[in-house]
Amino acid sequence: MVVDIKKVGVIGSGQMGSGIAHVCAVAGFDVALSDISRDRIQSGLASINGNMARQVSKGQITEEERATALGRIVAADSMDELADVDLVIESAVENEQIKRKIFAQLCPLLKPEAILATNTSSISITRLAATTDRPERFIGIHFMNPVPLMELVELVRGIATEDETFEAAKKFTRTLGKTIAVAEDFPAFMVNRILLPMINEAIYTLYEGVGSVEAIDTAMKLGANHPMGPLQLADFIGLDTCLSIMQVLYEGLADTKYRPCPLLVKYVEAGWLGRKTQRGFYDYRGEVPVPTR
Repeated sequence: MVVDIKKVGVIGSGQMGSGIAHVCAVAGFDVALSDISRDRIQSGLASINGNMARQVSKGQITEEERATALGRIVAADSMDELADVDLVIESAVENEQIKRKIFAQLCPLLKPEAILATNTSSISITRLAATTDRPERFIGIHFMNPVPLMELVELVRGIATEDETFEAAKKFTRTLGKTIAVAEDFPAFMVNRILLPMINEAIYTLYEGVGSVEAIDTAMKLGANHPMGPLQLADFIGLDTCLSIMQVLYEGLADTKYRPCPLLVKYVEAGWLGRKTQRGFYDYRGEVPVPTR
């Protein structure tokens, strides 16, 4: 039986979680947005409000649609409030231990037929599913950042994922107006397996002094027609996330070509994680971003 998804729980109200809640609400789903504190949820709701207002100004949705969509999102201060959802999408930090803890807390509260999904960008779906009480109803639904703008969703089945779960996830993703790419459950799936080593190589190019931050980004924008340079993109993704995906690739595939660049490690150790901390390969504290090396 394919579950009829009407209400969606989203765990994590950061950039990805709030984006997922946003597109679900616009597509007509009721959404319960959960995080570890009320402040975080409020901050997520504020960014949803701002992003929807931008869509109104661009004529993508009407003011009435924005108000209706915002009305569909409720703040879930405790996980108990996710008891009646048909689908939960976990979008917490890219850390396997944290995700496992969330599932351990969440599973006893959910109704038996509820589907559990993770928005992980790199961690094994099979391994995460095995820690839950419903591996056959567990799936990877990997959205791209920023969620309201990016058309692609990677759907990833674990070894135990049942066809009904897969079909329900496909139907749900299409209702959001997204295009599906089905990926096998191997480290970093498709997009990040190709994208992150490219970013890591750009950081090596900087580390080895082959080019400056500006030269590398200009080269890839104008020489490969990329909309954004790889170092600028790394700052946008978050250098901590870039590092964790490279570590998953390196450990999961045991190939030295995935070794994280020492300079990437150094920036993360400094707490220079990109746009979210105001400094990464660029310094964002002034009017215009300035390269940091």
